[in-house]
Amino acid sequence: MPDVTSPLAAGAIGRAGARLLSNRRLVRPPIWLYRARLGFLFGSRMLLLEHVGRKTGARRYVVLEVVGHPMPGTYVVASGFGDRAQWYRNVVVEPRVRVASGARALSPATARRLSVGEADAVLAVYVSKHRRAWNRFKSILKNTLGTAISEDDTEMPMVELRLDGAGS
Repeated sequence: MPDVTSPLAAGAIGRAGARLLSNRRLVRPPIWLYRARLGFLFGSRMLLLEHVGRKTGARRYVVLEVVGHPMPGTYVVASGFGDRAQWYRNVVVEPRVRVASGARALSPATARRLSVGEADAVLAVYVSKHRRAWNRFKSILKNTLGTAISEDDTEMPMVELRLDGAGS
């Protein structure tokens, strides 16, 4: 495995990772698995988000990594492409979504953008739990966001997805 602490290796990994995440042929199959009720294969670190297209009104799907799970029925996801991500732009306009995670089928939820302070707190917990994954993924985020990513005052938008009825 390459030494991701080397700036040259980190840059190459970051560019390659960003290209992979932009490739529709590679990001669609996980959606098909969730829709076939096989989401449990991804465990609790991934989820399927069903959202509504802000212009078309059509249902859209994306599989995202869960970066935080602060309480039962609540998930936090990050927009690795910043505010340019279509799913992110859609949930800002229409926060009523549906979420499937693990063996849980699609369930109604509400999306809420986190403040920078809330995002920093979620990121701090994620980094402490998954330091090696963060060290590898950080260079990919730099390439997808187009800016250096830090653990304080993060410019990476994060969204809380709260299942309807959770925390009531």
